[in-house]
Amino acid sequence: QAQIVESGGGLVQPGGSLRLSCVASGTFFSIYTMGWYRQAPGKQRELVATITSADMTNYGDSVKGRFTISRDNAKNMVYLQMNGLKPEDTAVYYCNRQHPIHGTMTWGQGTQVTVSS
Repeated sequence: QAQIVESGGGLVQPGGSLRLSCVASGTFFSIYTMGWYRQAPGKQRELVATITSADMTNYGDSVKGRFTISRDNAKNMVYLQMNGLKPEDTAVYYCNRQHPIHGTMTWGQGTQVTVSS
């Protein structure tokens, strides 16, 4: 059973930057679509960004132009560079792995990001 572990969350001031990291255990990491999602208190979990095995990316409307997703298949890692952070970006951020054929998803435990002055 694959494990997904996120890191890099924390407290940052508005306008600041953070880089989240996610490592996924298991084999054939490169075939999976990897993604970042977030959930704020009282709200549904929402898409932040995804990246496919072909490095095609997709972003939620609220983060376009500010966040960048990338992956390093040699290290089984996916990253989320977050710039221009806003208080409304405050949430628990989850890393996700999705099988390209079966569609099955594996989630991490999440990492808290708080944007506040």
